[in-house]
Amino acid sequence: MMSRSLFVVSLPVVFVLTWLVPWRSAADSAIVHVVRPGDTLASIAERYYGDPRRETVIVAENSLSNEGGFAIVTGLRLTIPTVSYHRVQEGETWSELAKRFYGDAQRTFVLFKANSAAPGRQPDPGAELLIPYPLRHVVGQNETLNHVARIYYGQNDNEAEGVKILRRFNAIKRIRLQRGQIVLVPLAGLVLSEKGRAIVKQQNEDRNLGGDVRDKQARIEAALPHLRAHISSGLYADAVAMGSYLLGSGDLTGNQIVTIQRILAVAYVALDRFDLAIEAFKSVLEKQPDLELDSIRTSPKVMYALAQAKNEIKREQKAKTPRKRRRR
Repeated sequence: MMSRSLFVVSLPVVFVLTWLVPWRSAADSAIVHVVRPGDTLASIAERYYGDPRRETVIVAENSLSNEGGFAIVTGLRLTIPTVSYHRVQEGETWSELAKRFYGDAQRTFVLFKANSAAPGRQPDPGAELLIPYPLRHVVGQNETLNHVARIYYGQNDNEAEGVKILRRFNAIKRIRLQRGQIVLVPLAGLVLSEKGRAIVKQQNEDRNLGGDVRDKQARIEAALPHLRAHISSGLYADAVAMGSYLLGSGDLTGNQIVTIQRILAVAYVALDRFDLAIEAFKSVLEKQPDLELDSIRTSPKVMYALAQAKNEIKREQKAKTPRKRRRR
């Protein structure tokens, strides 16, 4: 349950005090809502997030308070915080991304968690990552880290996990906080609803909100077990059809391309199309030059196709290398 002690939400007029917010994430491209007659913080949150309880983030982002006698009136501009997305480039590391978006390489754990990534592996080139929004919370009188976690992450287990995230993200050692202290709250759940995305796109048709590629890559990832099942069931023609379709859909990650091409290579060998199997393996080797297969579990024909692909790549590279002129 979200705390409502900071403001009144049942009335269309909410009293606030607005300060300048000097800190912004490099990932942030601000969405601005202009208050309309009858708007409340809850109705605005419902409009953009599909959840009126997200009013708390609008309060924090815009430094709102029910103290001071200033009202939310028609025409007031409010910033609507939301997650952003980043397409991974070749060679980028988690540490580099954490430093770019959060100013500290030690904050990589937030990116791991938001993208269900294994800490031991670097981000997959081509993958679209969700970048949690680092909300700026100003600590109030007698406020504890538990209270901050409860506001943004919820109660019980979520609160306990939220405290751990806040302590680690902000390098906080003490639970009790000082009034006026800034606590950055990384939020992966600030995803615009379909209605919110439609509103923003209507305001700016050229704006790329991101997230579409990430959704597509998630659907492709979910389809890979079915592609493997075709191979296990001996449905090689079906595997070729499905694999070719997935490759043609575009926006795949590097690992997804490697996985699909490896499966296609096996299917092509089974269909006696060694020429296509070799081409598939060459595509794999472009992204994974050190590829090795288990000679015990892999059929000799597949091993032969891989070896041929490696030999062709070597010949092509040798042909591209200019020969040194002999000295007279």
